[in-house]
Parts: sequence; C-alpha cells; structure tokens
Amino acid sequence: DFMKKHGIATAAYGNFTNYEQARAFIESASFDVVIKASGLAAGKGVLIPKTKSEALDALKSVMVDREFGSAGDEVVIEELLVGQEISVLTLSDGYTVTSFPAAQDHKRAYDNDEGPNTGGMGAYAPAPVATPELLKTIHETVLQPSIDGMRRDGFPFVGCLFTGFMLTADGPKVLEYNCRFGDPETEVVLPLLDDSCDLAEVFLAAAEGRLDAVPLCFKDGYAATVVMASEGYPGAYPKGRAITFEQPPENTQVFHAGTKGDGGAVVTSGGRVLTVTGVSDSLQGALDRAYSCVNTVKFEGGFYRSDIGFRAIEYLHKAAERKQGLSYADAGVDIDAGNRLVDLIKPIVKATRRSGTDSDIGGFGGVFDLKATGYKDPVLVSATDGVGTKLKIAHEMEIHDTVGIDLVAMQVNDIIVQGAEPLFFLDYYACGHLDVEATRDFVKGVADGCLQSGCALIGGETAEMPGLYAKGDYDVAGFAVGAVERSEILPRVDEIQAGDVLVGLASSGIHSNGFSLVRKVVAHAGLDFHSPCPWAAGKSVGEALLTPTRIYVKPLLPLVHGRLVKGMAHITGGGFTDNVPRVLPKRVCAEIDASAWELPAVFKWIKQAGSIAADEMARTFNCGIGMVMVVAKADVDTVLKALAASGEQAYVVGQLKAASGAEQGTATVSNTSDW
Repeated sequence: DFMKKHGIATAAYGNFTNYEQARAFIESASFDVVIKASGLAAGKGVLIPKTKSEALDALKSVMVDREFGSAGDEVVIEELLVGQEISVLTLSDGYTVTSFPAAQDHKRAYDNDEGPNTGGMGAYAPAPVATPELLKTIHETVLQPSIDGMRRDGFPFVGCLFTGFMLTADGPKVLEYNCRFGDPETEVVLPLLDDSCDLAEVFLAAAEGRLDAVPLCFKDGYAATVVMASEGYPGAYPKGRAITFEQPPENTQVFHAGTKGDGGAVVTSGGRVLTVTGVSDSLQGALDRAYSCVNTVKFEGGFYRSDIGFRAIEYLHKAAERKQGLSYADAGVDIDAGNRLVDLIKPIVKATRRSGTDSDIGGFGGVFDLKATGYKDPVLVSATDGVGTKLKIAHEMEIHDTVGIDLVAMQVNDIIVQGAEPLFFLDYYACGHLDVEATRDFVKGVADGCLQSGCALIGGETAEMPGLYAKGDYDVAGFAVGAVERSEILPRVDEIQAGDVLVGLASSGIHSNGFSLVRKVVAHAGLDFHSPCPWAAGKSVGEALLTPTRIYVKPLLPLVHGRLVKGMAHITGGGFTDNVPRVLPKRVCAEIDASAWELPAVFKWIKQAGSIAADEMARTFNCGIGMVMVVAKADVDTVLKALAASGEQAYVVGQLKAASGAEQGTATVSNTSDW
C-alpha cells in the first residue's frame, strides 16, 4: 500500500489475515504467485510454488498449519516476477540515501538453483547486471522516493534499508524491504569498504542527520561468499557438531552465523553455520578464494553450493563476447541519445522563429539575417550568463523547464537595458550523463523564454562529460545578441539629471540570484525543498523557489522606441546598491524608498528565517523590484499607464538628486525598517 501511494514499482499483490480470502485470491489469480509470511521467519518465510496446487498447499502450511508460527498471521500474496534479482543495502538519515554495491544471492539450497528455498546460500558483489544506469534508476525511482515517502508519512527512516529487486522486462520492481543488513549480502559488501572509510563514523552521521557530509567509499574489485550449512537445512538439522579450522588463505574471511562455543571448541548451532568470503580484483578470483577457504573448514554433514556466481560469470562471458572494442558509449558519452534529443527539440526550437531566421537546428552554426529585421543603423548588443545555484534546486526537484526560462531572462533583460531588442539566443548544456527527457524539458523552457522575449533560438551545445559532473547534475549557460538603432542606445547619460524619477517593475520572486544564501536559509530553517512552503500555500519550498525570472522585454521596447526611458538597471546580483549606479553619471545619486512597495512574502520569510539585515537584503536580492528605469518627471504618468496596459505592476520607487563627493554615482535605500 505504501509503494502504491508513492508510485514505487512492485508486483500485483494482496495482503491477507483471513485464510479463506487468501485462498480465493490464489484461485482467481491469472498469474503465478509468491507467498510471503509478513512476520520474521528466520529468512525462510518466502515460498515460491510452481503450480496453483502447490500455492494452495503452501498457503495452508503458513496460515493453518502455522509452519512459521505467528509470522504467518498475515501473508502477502504477490505476482511472481521473472528476471534476475539483486539486493541493495542503503543507509539513510531520513533525507539522504547512500548505497552499498548491489549484490546477488542464491536462494535455492542446491546447485543449479534446485531444492528448497533458503535464507541464502551465497552471494557476490558488485553484481555485474547492476549497471550504473540501472542503479541510477533504482535510486531515483525507488530508494529516494521510499525514504522521502516515509518521512512525509510521519515515519522518517534512519538506519539500513535492505531492498530486494526483480529486474523485469519493464524495469526494476521491488520484491521486499527489510530494516536491517541482509545475510549473506552483508558478508560481501562490508569487505569491499575502502580502508579510508570508517563505518562507525558513517553510522553516527546517519544517526545525527548529516549523512551527506560523510563519504561511503568502496574498493575496486569483487567479493564473493559461500554459505556452509548443516545437513537437513532448511528443514530440521543437527546441532553440536565440532568445527575445525585451518589457516585461511589471504584475502578471505570466515563469518560465524550458526555457531557457539562449547568447552573451548566451536560447534554448530544453526542451519546456516558459516559464511566464507573471498575478495579479489575479479569476480572469478573472489569466487576461487572463497572456495579455497571453504576447504579449510570442516564439520560433519556440512554442505554448500559449488556454483555460487554462475549467473554473473555467464553474464560477464556473454558481455565480453558482445564487446569487440571500446566505443564512445563505453566512455560514458551516448551519441545516439544526443541525436534523439535533437529530434525531440527540433519542433520546440522551430516555434521560436522570427524575422531573420527560421530557427532550424543541426547545422554547424546558427545563421541570422540582420537585414531582414529592418534596422537602418544597428548596433549589436550581446550578453552571456548562467542560472547559478538555482540549478541545485532544479536537480533536487527534477523540474527543469523553469530554469530554461531563467537562462533566457538573464540575457534578454540585460540586453533590453541597453535599449536593444533581443534577436537570437544560443544555449550551452553540460552534464555527466545525458538524460534526454530532462534536457528536452530544459530546452522547452529556453524556447518559452525566447517566445516571451521575441528572440529566436538558433542553436546550442549539449556537452556530455562523464567524470566532470556528478550523476544527475548539469550546468547551463546562455548567449544572446540584440540590436538597437544607434540613436536609441541606453543609457542616455547626457540626459540623466537630478529630479528624474526611478520607476520599478515588480519581480516574480527571487529571479536567478542569491540562491547560495537562499539554500543556506532553507537548511538553517530545518526545511528541505520538498517541505510545504511557508510563504506560498499549496506548493513545496522547491516549487515556489523555482518560479522563473520575469522577462521585461516586450513591455519595455515601446517605451524605448518612444524615448520615454533614459536608462534602466536590471536588478540582479548586487541588488539595488550595485546595479542602479551602473547607469548613472557621476553628477547624480539615486535615493530609493523601500516603503514605496510591499516586500514580497518570499523575501520577508528569507529575512526572518535567516536573520538577515535589511542592508544585506538590499545588496543581495531584488526584494520585489526586478527592473529600475530612469524616467523624466514629466513622462512618469505616461510610462506607468503604458506598463499597466502591458500587465506590469510598476511603482515610483525613488528619484535622482544632485551629488558631490562620496555620493557621486551611488544608490542608497531608505525606509528598509518597513521590511
């Protein structure tokens, strides 16, 4: 029920405490089933019948005959999934998840996967079938959603989560969860820990909620373990048989399970008696070492499987046969994925066409015909920028389109302050592994930003650089070019004078600056990006913070052409005090009145939650004003009416006055106590 609620893939299933209802479910099922005792059953509570008759007999043994005692009070009956199984042990502090190498074990008691089901007769790690791509999928679709789901349901999980997966044709599906280290998987993942990794320190970090601060590192190589069991296991077995040990070979370990001390001797006391592990650079080497160590341990009636790892060895042999030589894909660069992306985004890009270009992509360069735009004496204006650490939130939330709009906004808003019309745009997208869908969403956002600003997306670069970027991470940059008639270039510094009025345009939120501080404040407040938003009901913190930057181009161009604006400042990093002076001559200074508009809720929360001084707010954030214009006093009413007609919220936020000395060319913000 938990997995269904949180969208985690698993088998079709039913939970039963009533035997007759469970029996009816099996009889009506159109698929083969697995029967699981919900309680603890010493690793033997999973039954895999081969026929419906066997399934009914197994159900009776669990719920009526009480083969597993109270563990059978409730049973789970699931669809039998087909494929290879892997197990992943994951540590969590309730938020962060970090996993050990994936392992595969052998459940059947005898060679060739024959005989009764057991708690495990051997294992190896890392499982070759668990490719990096598969593990990324498991992390993103199962492990992180499981931990996030438990926390959101009011039961944050701190500890080790053992998750069993079936690798089906439809992708990995969850077979089971256990809140513990698994056996025999633990005996192969722990020996792979790097010598620099202190497991106790990792456990402590998980318990204290700072797991992301401590690395969990592993050696390159493989570990394999072989279980030595008592005769009769998994049924009744004798106890008290003496065990003898010889000197174990190098790079092997013997883990005790069903043993006990008896007058100085070690004797058997359980079904699975010992687990013998070998470590090597290759899987075959690890298996050879494990079996070499098995030969140094003796007890009457002991048995073990002689074919541990056969599936993995067969998988590796087939993979070696298929591989004729290294390819670019082997290095982590998927050319085919890049080509698929181009095909997906062509219609998105095409929608941004305008005079001067048809916005076709795929050539070596983007072509733009400046003559077709009708400019008589044009001057070109260019801008380049990124989105900054706002991308970290997009990564976390898996929302990628809004930062595409942000990227365009950062360039075109800089271009319009020069009085220029943005003409064309190019983007740069760099990642460690190309996620086609995420990249498509990003480009869709870029195209939306281009449409909002009237410029064409004429090209870009997608760079897949494994080893330089962590999985799931990407960075972006943009480059835009605009044009302005020589006579309309802003700022018109010679015309700016004392008495001019400062008109501010409302921002849509934080825009794309100051997010290093924002992320610090969110953490300081004890929230994460999935937490309910304190300032925007119905949204998470991350969703609210990803509100895209407002693009001001279309409302401002008519004012520029009408010579109603003398200069403009795009309020980005540095806030009012650093950006407004960039358009002022030395003979004046700007006085901005913070009481002229209400500080938006997001900035009120940031200021309060971070105990941030008002002056620091004014020099870091836009504080609700994304663009400031210098307007002649006589033109203010005309400008305000035009902006209102364009759907913009505008305010008179200050004025210019004559300046001398240290005041020359500066900007100050007063009445911030109202914030």
